[in-house]
Amino acid sequence: MVLKGSSLWQRFAVVLVLSVFALVQSEDPYRFFNWNVTYGDIYPLGVRQQGILINGQFPGPDLYSVTNDNLIINVYNNLDEPFLLSWNGMQQRRNSYEDGVYGTTCPIPPGKNFTYILQAKDQIGTFYYFPSLAFHKAAGGFGGIRILSRPRIPVPFPDPASDFTVLIGDWFKTDHKKLQAKLDRGHKLPFPDGILINGHGPNGAFFTVEQGKTYRFRISNVGLQNSLNFRIQGHKMKLVEVEGTHTVQTMYESLDVHVGQSYSVLVTMDQSAQDFYIVASTLSGPIPGGPTDQIDWSLNQARSIRTNLTASGPRPNPQGSYHYGLINITRTIKLVSSADQVKGKQRYAVNSVSFIPADTPLKLADYFKIGGVFRVESISDKPTGQNMYLDTSVMGADFRAFVEIVFENHESIVQSWHIDGYAFWVVGMDGGLWTPDSRKEYNLRDAVSRSTTQVYPRSWTAIYMALDNVGMWNVRTQFWARQYLGQQFYLRVYSPVNSPRDEYPIPKNTLLCGRAQGKSTRPL
Repeated sequence: MVLKGSSLWQRFAVVLVLSVFALVQSEDPYRFFNWNVTYGDIYPLGVRQQGILINGQFPGPDLYSVTNDNLIINVYNNLDEPFLLSWNGMQQRRNSYEDGVYGTTCPIPPGKNFTYILQAKDQIGTFYYFPSLAFHKAAGGFGGIRILSRPRIPVPFPDPASDFTVLIGDWFKTDHKKLQAKLDRGHKLPFPDGILINGHGPNGAFFTVEQGKTYRFRISNVGLQNSLNFRIQGHKMKLVEVEGTHTVQTMYESLDVHVGQSYSVLVTMDQSAQDFYIVASTLSGPIPGGPTDQIDWSLNQARSIRTNLTASGPRPNPQGSYHYGLINITRTIKLVSSADQVKGKQRYAVNSVSFIPADTPLKLADYFKIGGVFRVESISDKPTGQNMYLDTSVMGADFRAFVEIVFENHESIVQSWHIDGYAFWVVGMDGGLWTPDSRKEYNLRDAVSRSTTQVYPRSWTAIYMALDNVGMWNVRTQFWARQYLGQQFYLRVYSPVNSPRDEYPIPKNTLLCGRAQGKSTRPL
C-alpha cells in the first residue's frame, strides 16, 4: 500500500492516499550533523515560492537521536539575513544558551556558521525544530526530531515495521518577507492558503506500507496558526506517545493536533489492499469527515489523553513514580492573553505586556551582568487590567519551585501555548473563567506531561510544572503572527548557587552580539 497527497481547499483538508540528536558526559555517544541553510525554489501549493532549505531539503532532514546522545549540529547560514534554529520540546537541560531563540542566543550572521551543542538528556519522543527569527517559519527550515529509547529501556509496544515523520501545517503562498512586512505595518494576516503534509499540498506525498503490518506515525503540527484534525481513512490510530510521554494506549479515529503539538500513533494496515486517504484539515470535510470544529468533542478528547503510569520513559523507572499530585504548589501564575492596538498597530500581549526584543539576548545580558537590557518582574504573574503596553517582559522564578500556571483565553479562537526548557502536567481544562474551585476538577494522578498545550475559546487550561531547569526560557503562543507581535515573555528560573550542578557554564563558542560584543566567554 502507498500513501499519496491531495487537498480540499474551501475547508482546507490536505489528503494523502495510502496504497496497500555545552557540557556533555563523555560516556554518552556523539552524533555529528552539518546543515547548510539556503534559499531555494519550492512549489508546495503549485506556485513558485522562495523556501528555506536545509541541505537542499524542504522540509529539512529528520534529526535522529537516542536518549542522552550528544548532538553536534554545525549550521551554515547562507541566507542574506540572520538565522536561528530552535528545538521545540527539547529541554536543553541546564543549558538555555543553546535554545535557539533571540532571548537566549545571538543570531547566526549571513555567510557564517554556528555549532549547536545539544544533549537529549533524559528525553525520549517526538519533537521538531524550526527557524525562530523574523517570519522564517513561513518559508520552511523546519524538520522532525525523534529521540529513541536506549536499548536497555523497555518500550511499551513492539517495534513497528517502519517509523514515519508526518509534518502537517497551514501554509501561505505569499513570500515570508511580505508577510513579515504586513505585520510590521500593524496589520493582521489573512487566512492561510492551504495545508501541507511533509511540504506537499494536494496529492504530493505518499508513504509505502504493507498490508497486515503496523507502522508508527510521528505527527507534528509545524504550522503558523491553525489547529488541525488528523485521520486515516478506514483505520484507527493507537496513541502511544505525546511529546516525550508514553500514554495510555487509546484508539482514536481522528486526533486534533494543535499548533506546535506532536503525537505518535501506531496504525495497523488491517484493511484490504487499496488506496486510503490520510487527511489533515481545519474543519469537517467529506474525505473523510473530521470534527475539529466541535469544541466539546475536542475538549473531551484532550482530557482522555493520559500518562501510562507503568511504562518506562527515558529511564527504567515507571513514569508514574513521580507523584506530581502530592506536591504542594509554591506559586500560582495566571496568564491572560489579549489582542489590541498600540500606537495604531496591531499587537498581542500576556497580562497586558506586549513583548519587544532587546538589543542583546537576555541570557547573555544576565550572564555578563549588563544593566538596562531587561528588568525581572517586568510582567506580573497575574492579569493587571492595564491597557496594553510594550516592554521586554521577563518574569522571575525560583529554582526548584513547584508552580501552577493557568492560561486563560477570553477570545473566540483555539490558542496554543509552549514553554521552552520544560515539560509540564496538563492537570485541567474547561470552559469559562478559572477560579480556585476549578482545582476540584484537576487530574492529579495521570495527566499527560508535554511542552505545548491548547486553550479552547473562552476557556482555561491549568498546568503543574516543577522548576528544575535553571535558565532563561521562552513562554510563547504558537500562533506565530501573535508571537511575532508580542504574545510571549521569558521565564528566568534562577539559582543563587553558581554551580554546574544547577547550570552549565556559558559555551566556549557562544556567539556574542549587541552589548555583549567584545565580552569573553571561557578560555578555549
